[in-house]
Amino acid sequence: MSSYIRDGSEVDTSTVSEVSFDHASFTLKGLTVEGRQWDVVMDFDTATQGFEITDIAEVGGSDTGAVCPSTSWSSGDYTLEQEGIARQFRVRLPAGYSTDQAYPLIALFHGWGGDESEFLDNATVQSESDQRGYVLVAPLGLGREEPGNRFSSWSFQGSTTGLDGDGLNAAVSNDTDAICDDDMTANYTYPSCEGIAENGCSWTQCSVDDVAFSAALVQEVSANVCIDSERVYAVGGSNGGMFVWDLGRDAQSAEVFTAVAPILGLPHRGYLDPPISEGGMPVISITGSRDRTVPPGDWEQESFTTTSDGDVYYYSSASAITRVWAESHGCDTTVPAESIDVGSSSMECRGWSYCQSDSQWPPVLDCRGDMGHRYNLSSSWPLILDFFEQL
Repeated sequence: MSSYIRDGSEVDTSTVSEVSFDHASFTLKGLTVEGRQWDVVMDFDTATQGFEITDIAEVGGSDTGAVCPSTSWSSGDYTLEQEGIARQFRVRLPAGYSTDQAYPLIALFHGWGGDESEFLDNATVQSESDQRGYVLVAPLGLGREEPGNRFSSWSFQGSTTGLDGDGLNAAVSNDTDAICDDDMTANYTYPSCEGIAENGCSWTQCSVDDVAFSAALVQEVSANVCIDSERVYAVGGSNGGMFVWDLGRDAQSAEVFTAVAPILGLPHRGYLDPPISEGGMPVISITGSRDRTVPPGDWEQESFTTTSDGDVYYYSSASAITRVWAESHGCDTTVPAESIDVGSSSMECRGWSYCQSDSQWPPVLDCRGDMGHRYNLSSSWPLILDFFEQL
């Protein structure tokens, strides 16, 4: 409770009106802290053999999912230890930030070899986030050995082993079970992947679990900044975009993030798993029709795509992965995706109808611009925020 309470003597349990137990958790209704009453839920943590706060709401306050700590970080650089490694990240608070209200949070995952500045230094990202009131956190991926080294990366399905998601297909001539053509692709295997990589196609770090880190990162930021836990999003570019799909497919993170937005990032071939949460996870996928590094394929293309930028990697097509995610929302994918008016002159977005969602737009959008492997944040960033805000 130290993240939320300045002085333990300010806790008054005499005002608790109800105590209830449910398996490994208990709820205290009306706990007074520093003169304000709260309903607090605490769960048993098997790692520490103690209880930790998992939900807190002010009595009589709005039900926003907010957890507001008594102290707050300012914009700047911070670290979080994970498995003995100091993970670096940068926090940016919106102009006029106040602990009197809760803010949506966006975690920003850079591309391969990028850093925290990749999104945060962009003028559109800064201005739009200030105007709309978003807290941003940009972590640094791990390089070949430790943070700050070359080729900082985010590991996702297939990127560490080098194996694709559908194995050998006897119906496909000369098919392989790899995510690349090993003979036509440089070997980028990290030293940490020794014993894990199955071929020369592995190209991201194997030191730690990036999904677990992402969930812990949100928890750490929420303990020091006033965050609305019901509006926590992830945006990733290129390698970071490939990674954010996994945030909806892993139990460690699926309930942490509300929606994801991969930019120029698609899963490797065969990794077409849907999100695991009941009712799916909203996603807006943004790709470039002229992208040779992560080609989306043609509209309605179900087969995998192949890079043509020097290396030869295989990716799931944009249509294939968005269709699977749309099906998890109950959308009618028996008909082709239809064009959706999202108010963008530089992006064409398509989606499916009759989804089990209350959002204004379809909960899964496949958006493409006439561009190569570039984020085009001047148009893609406002569109992403529009998507998040209509959910």
